[in-house]
Amino acid sequence: MVEKTITIKNQAGLHMRPAGEFAKLATKCTSDVKIVHKEKVINAKSVLNIMAAGIKCDDEITIQCDGASEAEDLQVLVDAVESGLGE
Repeated sequence: MVEKTITIKNQAGLHMRPAGEFAKLATKCTSDVKIVHKEKVINAKSVLNIMAAGIKCDDEITIQCDGASEAEDLQVLVDAVESGLGE
């Protein structure tokens, strides 16, 4: 398993659009993808779970990937979050 902690920079946090974009990318990953936020472990392939976590601007999250392509999957997801997830 690989993981990386990053800070959310989207002004509105992970609301519907960026949460949907993250879940879409996570679904394409062959690894098992989770987000850890304030001690909660969230299924990153579910838009509703991401939105229910209430991740706001400047919150830290840890993205965890576990599987055959974990390193590549983690890099794709980290790059997407750092680029603002389309916002």
